Amino acid sequence: MQKIVTNLWFDENAEEAVRYYTGIFKHCRILHTSYYGEAAAKRLGRTPGSVLVITFELEGQQFAAINGGPHFSFTPAISLVVNCETQAELDKIWKKLAAKGSVEQCGWLRDRFGVSWQVVPTRLQELMATPGEAANRVVAAMLDMKKLELDVLEAAYREAAQTTEMAFKEVPQRTLVTKTTQPEARPKRSPSTKEE
Repeated sequence: MQKIVTNLWFDENAEEAVRYYTGIFKHCRILHTSYYGEAAAKRLGRTPGSVLVITFELEGQQFAAINGGPHFSFTPAISLVVNCETQAELDKIWKKLAAKGSVEQCGWLRDRFGVSWQVVPTRLQELMATPGEAANRVVAAMLDMKKLELDVLEAAYREAAQTTEMAFKEVPQRTLVTKTTQPEARPKRSPSTKEE
């Protein structure tokens, strides 16, 4: 069993959400479903036999979805990050997750159930980890986007890298001249001179 599992709190549509998510990603499965018994349903005002908790997997990551009532709602302060190898994969997942939801800045979106996601290219981390102006240009380009476009991010990176290289080449190369000093020669003594 996975050590840490993300739990998603829904009002009463956990089953619908799980079917939706497992229809988007390639490697996914429903692991277990539990239901409200008479006692719990009566106490919480739910229908006996209705879905309580569903545990499921998306791309090897386990989640739990609970029908807990209208007491809590999702917030963008916590989001699920989807790393995509290609732009085509990113476009496909973005389109499905954003359907009937809302899109936000920098690859963020909220799906139809209110869950926040970040759909990003795997290359982004590498581009942003490079120290210097190139990473700054990548971040600036990202801030202007909603759905991330890998070719635009890489173009910003290359432009900054080329500019930095040209600036380095334009710096005049200075030749360091080192002045070498010879130790003073001691005067030679005459053979006829006697020490006193």
